[in-house]
Formats: sequence, structure tokens, C-alpha cells
Amino acid sequence: MKLGIVGLPNVGKSTLFNAITKAGAECANYPFCTIEPNVGIVPVPDERLNVLAQMYNPEKVTPTTIEFVDIAGLVKGASRGEGLGNKFLSHIREVDAIVHVVRCFEDNNIVHVDGSIDPKRDVETINLELIFADLEMLEKRIDRTRKMLKSGDKKYQIELEFFEMLKENLEKGIPVRALKLTDEEKQIIDHQLFLLTSKPVLYAANISEEDMQSYQNNKFVKELENIAKSEGSEVMVICAKIEEEIAQLDDEEKKVFLNELGLDESGLDRLIKASYRLLGLISFLTAGPKEVRAWTIKKGTKAPQAAGKIHSDFEKGFIRAEIVSYDDLVSCGSYNAAREKGLVRSEGRDYIMKDGDVALFRFNV
Repeated sequence: MKLGIVGLPNVGKSTLFNAITKAGAECANYPFCTIEPNVGIVPVPDERLNVLAQMYNPEKVTPTTIEFVDIAGLVKGASRGEGLGNKFLSHIREVDAIVHVVRCFEDNNIVHVDGSIDPKRDVETINLELIFADLEMLEKRIDRTRKMLKSGDKKYQIELEFFEMLKENLEKGIPVRALKLTDEEKQIIDHQLFLLTSKPVLYAANISEEDMQSYQNNKFVKELENIAKSEGSEVMVICAKIEEEIAQLDDEEKKVFLNELGLDESGLDRLIKASYRLLGLISFLTAGPKEVRAWTIKKGTKAPQAAGKIHSDFEKGFIRAEIVSYDDLVSCGSYNAAREKGLVRSEGRDYIMKDGDVALFRFNV
């Protein structure tokens, strides 16, 4: 899973990205690695792995990971090549979802690029650049489809009407993600159009340290929540400055610090969980003496395809999946005890995996 972090200058985007990369750097099991200067990979927090590790005492524990891309260069006119322009847009095309950092605090020492704090204006600035890029893409596609209409194939007339509907909404400032589309229409967008405004967005409302205890009263956060609601997106409140401080602490210090703030988990952990919800992802688990590991799949994935995440041979030669829920396994204390109680199920090709399934795949190649 790859998330792109976007935002105007001086909104806290780089501070948040620095916190993310530091958090990754201090993870012993899955060290942060730099693919490019602006990419960070961090482990997905999952307490279930620690519990299974105590049960199995494996040689290694491997969490699933999430990739964050710090997408720089966004200024007004990016769609026309201003700033990093096209490079910025190509980076967004490669991500699964967008984390849009919006400044929701006032600080006279940190100048806002537009001179004042205004979440609505800031969101519109970025949305407009993505809309302009999508309109350019759609206009080319519409021209091509009109030419194909001469072949007499009715499917091109249906496509043309769909593309023109998208264009009409974009011209009104409505992002594609806010439209109600059929599964078939979503497939066309995902596999043919690659539109930037179709990507799901998680708004990160960056507040000050002083506002952490009372952010519900922050007028800028409320404004951002109204914007998100209108397009079916989610808002997560975060203090990038505090996240940067948390990322430098060890686990024990982190717990103490979070308790003092009245928080159960760090903003980074909440950000990752919210991203999972946004993209409709779940994790299944595998456990044994060699390794305890989490695997990310889409909701609705069937057992053979889940097995294919581990190795393509598992999917090709799939026979069955032996499944026990994480809760049942932990309450029984061992896999054998769960089996004796009839809690280990044998599932076939049509079984849809659930979050927290502990799976053993039987296959033959």
C-alpha cells in the first residue's frame, strides 16, 4: 500500500513525513529504508503479532508494511508545470490514496503561503490542480473516443457519454471520488483513465500542541470535517510536531508520553488504521516456529488469492485453507487445543477471508 502525502507549503507536511520516517528507522523488525529521498516504509502496528509471537516463539516476526511518499512541489499552477508540475502529478498517479495535510492552527512565526489560515481555500487549491490534470486527460480521451465512434460500435457511444459526464462534473469542481459510480464505471476509471481525483483522500488536520486536549472546539477542524463529509472522505486530527517528538522515543517512553497527553496510540498508528479503512484492507495472519507474519489483502479476497500473496504456487495448487480466528486461537492457548474444540475450519476455494484469520494453506504443485 502506497500513500502520497500532499499539502501546501508550511502546513506541516514535511514535519509529518519526518515523523513517519523516524518511526520507521527505529523499528527493529522492519527497518525504515529509503528507496528515494522522499519515500519511507514503516510497519503496520498490529498487537496480534506480539501475542502470537509469545505463543509460537518464532525465529522472526514480520509485520505488513505501508509506504509513504512525500509529494513535494505542489503550488498553484502545478497542472500547468509550475513548481515540480508534471513530476508532482506523476508521483500522485502512482499512489493508492492521498493523505492531504491541512493546516488548522495559527502561528505568527510560520507564514502561510496565502497569508491566512483557511482550510476551504487550501483544499480547493490542491483539488483544482488535480481537477485540471484530470480534465486534460479526459479531453484527450473524449477526442479519441469520438474518432472511434465512426466504427459503428455502440460501446464507444456509452463510453463517450460516461467520459462527458465525468468532464461535466469536474468542470463544476466535483472530484470523481465524490460521484456515485457503478462497479463497471469504477473499473473503467481504474484501468483506463487513472484519474487523480478518483483516488480516496484522508484529510490530516494538523493542529497545534496547545489544541491537542480541545481540538473539538477548533473552528478550522470543523470546517475541514464539513468539506470531507461533502465528498465522503475522512478527517484525522494530528499534531505533526508532537508526532515528530514521539517518533524519537523508545516504546516505554512513548507509552508514558501518550498517557500524559491522554492518548491511547500515536497519530501515525491512527493514520495507518484510517488508511486501511479508506482502502478497504484487512490483514490475515500466518504463525509457526519459523515466522509469525501479517499479510494485507482487500476485503472480499477469497482463500486461493490470499494464499497467492504468500507464493504464486500456493494459489495455483490450492487445495484448502485451515482457518482459525485469532480470538479463538488465543482463548484456546494453542492451535492443537483450538483443533480439539472444533474451532479450526477447513475452507475451500469460495471462502472469503476475514480480518484476523490465522491461516494454514494446503496446496499441491
